[in-house]
Amino acid sequence: MNALSLLPLFMVGLAGSVHCIGMCGGIVGALSISGGAPAAPARPVIAIAVARPALQTTVQANVLRVLAYNGGRIASYMLAGALAGSLAGAGMLHLASLQVAGYWLANLMLVALGLYLMDAWRGLAHLEAAGNVVWRRVRPLLKPLMPMDTPLKALAVGGLWGWVPCGMVYSALLTAMMQGSALSGAAAMGAFGLGTLPTLLGMGLLGTRLRTQMQRRPVRIASGVLVLGFGLLGLLRAANGVSLGWLDALCVTGHP
Repeated sequence: MNALSLLPLFMVGLAGSVHCIGMCGGIVGALSISGGAPAAPARPVIAIAVARPALQTTVQANVLRVLAYNGGRIASYMLAGALAGSLAGAGMLHLASLQVAGYWLANLMLVALGLYLMDAWRGLAHLEAAGNVVWRRVRPLLKPLMPMDTPLKALAVGGLWGWVPCGMVYSALLTAMMQGSALSGAAAMGAFGLGTLPTLLGMGLLGTRLRTQMQRRPVRIASGVLVLGFGLLGLLRAANGVSLGWLDALCVTGHP
């Protein structure tokens, strides 16, 4: 798997991160206040000058927590990608018919994700609901980690939060499964996770201001159209059974 083939997965993560704002916005926003930033003093200039180092320290601590949380989250994606990719490596997807079916399914999931982001069709919500079976087992592990007042706690929360039922992650995981090895599957999910990073970093540092902007309908529609385009392009390639030339570089999953 080369860097060029990882670019579409990065773009899917970047466009799909408007969904991350809704799913993960609360937990990421909590990172901004979990450090207990002191209130700024009201009047004296001397007091303000003394408070500045403390405020700077609080900002630095907040940045470290946000980075740690996202590092744990992306690491959990990569672990899931390695597990998914290892299924193919173990011979479970070596049959040509299974490869073709998986390719179609991966691109259909992208189409569904694009429609989901646009709020045109909410079918993936049912898939997320089914994933709650796993989340119910993971959720109790979060309690000892609250409040997330240290980078280590934020790292652990991110590692657990990566297993939250999410149709967007499932779409990327299906693509990771088609990569044929644990290493390629982890790389695929790593690229996807890095795509979600800019938005969630901004959410952790800017809070509700960014969340409000990213949840605007024009932004969701534009993001959905981009992801939908990736899926439709892959389906077109599958239906024709031929190369699309330079457009092949935009296909998220390589044709079997």
